[in-house]
Amino acid sequence: MTIQFEEALLWGRLLSRHEIEMQFNGKVLEDLPCFSDLVRLPMIEETEKGWCCGRCHNQDPKQFLEQPESSSCQQGLVYCLNCLTMGRMCQGEELYYLPSQHQQITAKYESYLTWFGQLSAEQQRASQELCQSLTDPDHPHLVHAVTGAGKTEMIFPVINQVLIHSGRVCLASPRIDVCLELYPRLQAAFNQVHIGLFYGESEPVQQYCPLIIATSHQLLRFKAAFDLLIMDEVDAFPYADDLSLHFAARRAVMPNTGKLIYLTATPDDRLRLQLSQGELKQTCLPARFHGHPLPEPQFVWLGNWRQQIINQADKGKLLKHLQQFIQGEGIRLIFMPSIPLAEALFNWLESLPDFQGLACVHARDPQRKDKVNQLRQGQLKGLISTTILERGVTFTNCHVSIIGAEDKKYSRAALVQMSGRVGRRPDFPAGQLYYAHYGISKTMIEAQQEIRAMNRQARERGLLHD
Repeated sequence: MTIQFEEALLWGRLLSRHEIEMQFNGKVLEDLPCFSDLVRLPMIEETEKGWCCGRCHNQDPKQFLEQPESSSCQQGLVYCLNCLTMGRMCQGEELYYLPSQHQQITAKYESYLTWFGQLSAEQQRASQELCQSLTDPDHPHLVHAVTGAGKTEMIFPVINQVLIHSGRVCLASPRIDVCLELYPRLQAAFNQVHIGLFYGESEPVQQYCPLIIATSHQLLRFKAAFDLLIMDEVDAFPYADDLSLHFAARRAVMPNTGKLIYLTATPDDRLRLQLSQGELKQTCLPARFHGHPLPEPQFVWLGNWRQQIINQADKGKLLKHLQQFIQGEGIRLIFMPSIPLAEALFNWLESLPDFQGLACVHARDPQRKDKVNQLRQGQLKGLISTTILERGVTFTNCHVSIIGAEDKKYSRAALVQMSGRVGRRPDFPAGQLYYAHYGISKTMIEAQQEIRAMNRQARERGLLHD
């Protein structure tokens, strides 16, 4: 099969004229060899029920506006607010889609997997169930595995199985940080495979990639592209509560044959309901791959910790707790419920001799990736962080204190995920874990009970060394 370079790059993509021309360094759309094969779809369509966005399927009338007078769109034309961050497109403009022909490419290898590590018995069981699930495209498959269970390694065989049958795979996550962490791991595990990385600021991919890592928003730019779509951290913001991203995930897989797999340590109520109604199949792993129990949180009362930060109270319970917590070997993560509180705590602590080697990170910090790398390399002692680091990051010998654990900004899932940073490595399977508070909340108790329940289930199944 002779494949044009431009054709392969556009397989399964759903893009605007501007996006396609940017992909090919300004080349005019009509000059592409595959131009006549492109399917044109309206960006904004008027239906009996009102407006419908062709990119994100938004149909909420409050999420459409008329275009003011400008040079880009004719005044009075409608555009969608819901996917505006992906680039404004107006009524009358078109999206372009090239049906994928990737399955006509003959696989070069009997196996693409270049990771030769050993899966635990539980990981092996889960991996086999995922491979078997490919024969049932009608039911998405949920992997409910505790933090540190080794979910990434578990999905290597099912990815390999799709690749050796000339299929295309996408591993998507709601968060850029998770995608950036997964990319080198997938490169090492499949070093003969071209892997594309798609997120808001990524460079255009310059070759056809049978394996893609993408943020969940990037799925809005795909249609009938993947034989297997794995949604990591499926309960996380922004994917969990955004119906347009759920629509994008379903649209991105091949119709009738494409498979959806969901990964999470903390299934939300929506997933639990789908399970109870038989809409999902499930694999559950209640134990970490190293066979040690999940660290369980200790509750520590701090008093009014907010006021202590404001007053920089040098004799308060907060400072005493943190002075004790920061001592000893290993990485220290101090979680705070908001950016202003994280910055205020850091500004106070950095002036004290006991807290040298700390840095502060949050979603708006342009140096976040650099600081995380410095922590890994031993250049920092610890980080004061918002929940931006609750998922997808793994540190050796890590200890966690969640300040203000009773705060309403912390969901049960967030507390469980932050707790899951502790004890992930087999050489450091335990660690300090504190829920530091000004009054125990229902959410704190629920998170503690969930962790204990998974340990109890793992122990009953004989999966723990203790």
